[in-house]
Amino acid sequence: MGNIAIITDSNSGITQAAARELGIRVLPMPFYINEELFFEDITLTQEEFYRRLAEDADISTSQPAPGDVTELWDRALEECDQVVYIPMSSGLSASCETAMMLSADYKDRVFVVDNQRISITQRQSVLDALAMVRAGLSAREIHDVLMRERLEASIYITVDTLKYLKKGGRVTAAGAAIGAVLNIKPVLHVDDTGRLVNIGKARGRQAALKALMDKMEQTAIDPHSQTVFISHGDCEAEAVALGEAIKAKYPVERLEINYVGPVIGNHSGPGTLALFFQGKHK
Repeated sequence: MGNIAIITDSNSGITQAAARELGIRVLPMPFYINEELFFEDITLTQEEFYRRLAEDADISTSQPAPGDVTELWDRALEECDQVVYIPMSSGLSASCETAMMLSADYKDRVFVVDNQRISITQRQSVLDALAMVRAGLSAREIHDVLMRERLEASIYITVDTLKYLKKGGRVTAAGAAIGAVLNIKPVLHVDDTGRLVNIGKARGRQAALKALMDKMEQTAIDPHSQTVFISHGDCEAEAVALGEAIKAKYPVERLEINYVGPVIGNHSGPGTLALFFQGKHK
């Protein structure tokens, strides 16, 4: 794969097994369940995480220890000349900012990409980086391309319950109670700064899913040309149904479905559906 190592974190949805097949490294994100430390895809599977979440376990997320980050970089630099590190969006985790500060000690050997990606679009950035390595681009060039194209992906999310947004302080207790009575489903968006913002609401699940599709039509220059990803919080059947509806309206060439990882799922809860699409935007 040349003299450039590609590294990401497990929020990308790339498992350790998949990382070995791709020839990259993945830093596992830490989180606590009932005060016990777990590492994503190392000591707890995504399925087990959602089971514990549904059981109302006390779950909190944390950023990777700086030493764990630099240890992974150092191991990669024993075999390669440079590292391109693609962490989750700085708008959703302080781990990206920490990595950028740590990279200052590595001068031109480690390039941290803050292109506001999470979950499956973060994984796509990794795949794009690998393609650029094969094409002979330098680490700095790969970094610059990923940063330049950071706004060519959009993420819209709806949740099945306001319970977890309330726990995270994004919805008031009164708002959650009213929303439950009126069957209100929020429509959320990861904005250009990488932060999760509330941009609307829908009455009922089907209206919320239609709102996700409407956002794709409003945002993309050509919805048919988009690469589409759907992530779900342990509600695969609904994710598949959403995918079929999108393909029926826009015969996109590529549509993938996977889990919403524990770091995001802890804040959005079971029943989360996230629509990601990547391509030229208005």
